[in-house]
Amino acid sequence: MTDTRPLRADAARNRKLLLAAAADEFAEHGLDASVADIARRAGVGKGTVFRHFATKDELIAAILIDRMEALSELGERLYESGDAEAALREFLTAAAMQRQERDLSFLAAASASMPEVNRARERMFAAIDRLVDRGRERGAVRDDVTGADVFLLMCAPNYVAGYVPNASPDLWRRYLALILDGLRPEGARPLPEQAPELD
Repeated sequence: MTDTRPLRADAARNRKLLLAAAADEFAEHGLDASVADIARRAGVGKGTVFRHFATKDELIAAILIDRMEALSELGERLYESGDAEAALREFLTAAAMQRQERDLSFLAAASASMPEVNRARERMFAAIDRLVDRGRERGAVRDDVTGADVFLLMCAPNYVAGYVPNASPDLWRRYLALILDGLRPEGARPLPEQAPELD
């Protein structure tokens, strides 16, 4: 179990470096990324890695929790804003940008049974549900769309754009715009980015 007590400033800095280095290593090398390479990238010794994370699985869980908590905190802040449609758009854009920066979706299966990961996922689900519920109440989201729908669509813009060879790095924005138009009860708006030319 990962230690959740408050960390000293230097320990907190090392943990942040480790999570960023581990995310980069896993993004580049998949689950075969080694603890030694993660430590080297972070500029710390292997002992420092194991002082923070007793196992590689705990490190993977911490990466996922860190990413989900960032989205949860954003969703909770956006819920307090006045514009329900803009809040949902900003949340989904942030989720897509997070995945565009580093696609670590394959890590989810490695820690699916860990309670702390499930708690972080539940918090994120709750934040999405509240944004969607308020969107429906304000007429910005169609009545038959649920928080579960929006959660499942979060990965779609990057996933779809990933099938296009040599695509514009911003192609995911086109598919996010299609999704956002599909969530609205009224007609769609013009799409950003040109459609790709497929061979």
